[in-house]
Formats: sequence, structure tokens, C-alpha cells
Amino acid sequence: MDLAYYYNQFGVDEKIIHDIMSLAMSRGGDYCDLFFQHSIGNHIRLQDKAVNSASHRAVLGVGIRVLKGDQTGYSFTDEMMPEAMKLAAKTAANIADSGKKTEPAQVKLHKIPNYYPIETSWEDVSIDQKIPFLEQINDKVFAQDNRVIKCNISFSDATAYILIATSEGRIVHDYKPMVQISVSCTAEQKGRREQNYLNLSGRNGIEFLTPEIVDRLAKEPVRRTVALFDAVKPDAGEMEVVLAAGRSGILLHEAIGHGMEADFNRKAVSIFSDKMNTPIAEKFVTIVDDGTNPNVRGSVNVDDEGNDTEKTYLVEEGVLRNYLHDRISARHYKVKPTGNGRRQSFRFAPIPRMRNTYMLPGPHKKEEIIRSVKKGLYAETFTNGEVLIGAGDFTFYVKSGYLIEDGRLTRPVKDVNIIGNGPEVLRNIVMVGDDLKMAEAGGTCGKEGQRVPVSLGQPTVKVSRMTVGGISSS
Repeated sequence: MDLAYYYNQFGVDEKIIHDIMSLAMSRGGDYCDLFFQHSIGNHIRLQDKAVNSASHRAVLGVGIRVLKGDQTGYSFTDEMMPEAMKLAAKTAANIADSGKKTEPAQVKLHKIPNYYPIETSWEDVSIDQKIPFLEQINDKVFAQDNRVIKCNISFSDATAYILIATSEGRIVHDYKPMVQISVSCTAEQKGRREQNYLNLSGRNGIEFLTPEIVDRLAKEPVRRTVALFDAVKPDAGEMEVVLAAGRSGILLHEAIGHGMEADFNRKAVSIFSDKMNTPIAEKFVTIVDDGTNPNVRGSVNVDDEGNDTEKTYLVEEGVLRNYLHDRISARHYKVKPTGNGRRQSFRFAPIPRMRNTYMLPGPHKKEEIIRSVKKGLYAETFTNGEVLIGAGDFTFYVKSGYLIEDGRLTRPVKDVNIIGNGPEVLRNIVMVGDDLKMAEAGGTCGKEGQRVPVSLGQPTVKVSRMTVGGISSS
């Protein structure tokens, strides 16, 4: 799809775009950008062996931002007529009230890479093509174990057409696909019920739903659920904790990654605001935030300000090297944007947000890490976390995990919380595996009332001490 296609999507051309930006900057603004969005989404829910709901949604509009110094004027409209857009531009212009008017540059197309190629767009896939996949998964779930009494499947697909124009003369467009499928299983044994799930998501088309993926979506929720019948509660207290490869990266995201978003550091809210270029972890710890991972949920071909995406090294060999920047924070720190200016939709101004945050592989083997633990916890998947972003204090509920006893994984655990502080956990990482894995589900991250798709990951990691909430021994 070329630029003309996107102009047609939003009913604009170069002259209309120039006129809107000229009005937006008419009161002395330094900079302006326009963010056009057309998103289409579908959702299907299968419950109790039958499809019980289906819905469709569409979002269309433009957001207009004007910057004057470090202040932001923002307005938006879902009326895609030139007069409505010009009215919104006048509203955004009010952030500035005097000064010489700056005329926007003529826009020129900036080409971007494609980190999420797909074979078939979701607009070309009918509901009749999707439902058979859900029915296959449902039938396979019940066939796995006769203790299964319920299966819920939630399936969503979405696409977004994005066009971004800036007063500096850059214009970019992007086509963004997304798919998410969650399978939840409930099993009953001797009057006791347990529940667990598997959630997969990525910037993929329907070709993502291979026979192998369908099989996993059926087997893994059942395995996780029935394991809970044998689960125990560990002793409470401080102990060694091994964080499994993949989904455990939620700790990186929540307890560490947010603290490296530049706005929190610019405002001196983050505990990392005075730590630039100082050691904060062992030399074998390197953490990145990456927008370039192929088809991963948090990847972006271009950020929501029109900046190029990249792989940003946050912690390099134990030393804090970068924050995550949007345009405003990059200007404050006198660095280039890192491609982390993101927004939920055209109704919101962009702010620094993570993309795919993960730890790079280290020198240790998973088996070596587990063997090194006399008594501890192996944490596999998490849910229901709470984090204080400034200090990095956190509490997370371990949904799936195991005891480690004498260097071996033994009994599954349940009803376990882990409690700690992100920067402290970073300092207490004593072993990092060579088995990096990205979380297959990723997630949706909330900040300042906005939610954006992200992903995360890490290798197997050993933390020398964390507080585990289980059964008190007193």
C-alpha cells in the first residue's frame, strides 16, 4: 500500500496536511505532528463448547499535537472533514499565545522497514474461517483429560492503518496487524476445582494458527491446570528464586523497565534518575528494549511520533546506558529519540513507553542454575502484580511454579506471592542462563490512562534472595 492509499483512507492530501499544520502552529508553536488512525478489530468468544459472542469495532480519527518548549497542546477529532480537522488544529494551537509563526515544511515520505510481514490481512478473513480453529482447540482440550469440565476461548484480531506527518517534513505510514488468543481450562477432582490458561499473541495473520499452535493451545492449559491438584504452598520467607525463561520478564517490565522511561527520570520520579553510566547489576546482565523483533506483540515499524524504531540498550554489561525517549525527553536530555513515543490511539498524546523489554542471554545453563539451589522457588508464570514505579517495589502472584529442593524441580506450587524491589533484584541477579525466550503472549501495559501492546522476555535467571509469601513457619 502506497502513500496515496493512506491519503485516500483519511481524505487528505499534502495541501490539506500543510494547511492543518500551518493553523496548528499559527500562534507560535515550535513543532506540530498529525497522527491519523483507522483501526478495525474483531472478537469471538467460545464458551461451554459454543460460540456465545462476537463483536466488531472500528476507530477513525486524527490527533493534532503542538509543542511550545516543554508544553504540549493536544486536540483530536473523529470527524474526517478538513474543516473539523482545522478546528481541532486551532484548539491545539492555543498552547502558544505569541511569537513568530513557524511555517511547517513540505512533507516527504520517509520509508520504514517492516518487522511484521503477514500473508493475509485480517480484513480478508471471514468469521467462518476463524471459528473452526476455536472448535478444534475446544475439542482437543476436553480430549486431554476427563477431569476437564469447562473451556473458555477468547479470540481477537485487529489491524490499524497509521499515517503520521510532522512539521519538520516527515510523513510515514504503517499497517499494523495483531492477533490474540486465550484458552482457559477448569478441571475438577474429588470436588476440588482448579483453573489455568495459556495466552498467545503477536503481530501475525491467520497463518499463525498452525496445527502445532492449535495443539499447544489445547494441551498447555490442561497441563498447567491439572498440575495444581498436586500443588503445595511453600514456606514463607526469604529464599533463592529462579525466574523461568520467558514470561518472568514481567518483572523486568514492571519493576525495572518503567523506571527507565525518560519522563519518570526527567521528573526525578524514578530511582534510576541519577544512575546513568553507573553499575546497577553484574557484568553478565544486559537489558534491551527492542522494537525490531519480527512479529512480536510490542514491535513497531515506527513509533507514534514518526521516529525510527531501534534496539535500545538500557543496561549494558551491568551499566545503565540509556533511558527510553520520546521527542520531548530526547530534547531535554539532548539525545535522539529512541522510538519509544507511543500512544493508545489518536485521542492521546504520545509519551515514553516500552516496546519489547528483555534480558539478553548470559553464561549459564538452565540445569546449572537449578542445581545451584538447595531450597528455593522456580517461578514460571505470573499474574496480578502491583508495582510502585518510582521506587520499584513490587508484589507478584505466581500462577505456575515449582519448589526447588536439593537442586531439582519437585512439587508444583500455588497461592504464592513474591515481594521485592526491582533495582534490588537487579543487583541480586547472580546467574543468567543462555536460553532467552520471549513471552508468547506479551501483554497490554497501562500508564497515565493509556494502554499499549508490549512484550517481554528473559533467559532463566537466579536471584540470590527474594521474599516469598507462603505458609508461615512461626
